[in-house]
Amino acid sequence: MAIRLIYQLGSQISRWLALPARSSAAKDIEILMLRHQLTVAQRIHPRPRFSWSDRAVMAALLRMTNKQQRSQLALLVTPRSLLRRHTRIVARKWTYPRRNPGRPPKPEALRQLVLRLARENPGWGYRRIHGELLNLGPKLGASTVREISQKAGIDPAPQRTNQSWPAFLKAQASAIEATDLFHIDTAFPRR
Repeated sequence: MAIRLIYQLGSQISRWLALPARSSAAKDIEILMLRHQLTVAQRIHPRPRFSWSDRAVMAALLRMTNKQQRSQLALLVTPRSLLRRHTRIVARKWTYPRRNPGRPPKPEALRQLVLRLARENPGWGYRRIHGELLNLGPKLGASTVREISQKAGIDPAPQRTNQSWPAFLKAQASAIEATDLFHIDTAFPRR
């Protein structure tokens, strides 16, 4: 691409050398600008596109004119569009790729474990599930347990008074069966 730029600059310089015999330098620059724009517009494209070397030549020619002369030129590329392109180039260099905001989602296995604990233990609230998970090892906040259970449609803090007496007895059956209701005193006053 550097060779292409040198070639275009060389051809433009050769054209410039032929122009000083004419009138003033401002008219010469205007003619150069118009010729260069015409060559870009005549390219076989549905819409003329300026390459980076075309932009470099245009920028160099625009630097030779003053503000009043620039306002009188009929340009395909305005100084505002050149500045806009420069702004885009700078922004592309200094912006970082976008990341999704917030924390990354919790692993699916951990989510399933929270839901399993909530379904198997309907009397547990999210704080109790959180405490059990801490004993198992995964680091998870109580608010995250609450959020996971709410998204699944499980009440994170169930009403403990809604449990019926038969459900309570069924839950406590193994402990009740193991209870020793009788005691025997030994020869030494011990039970």
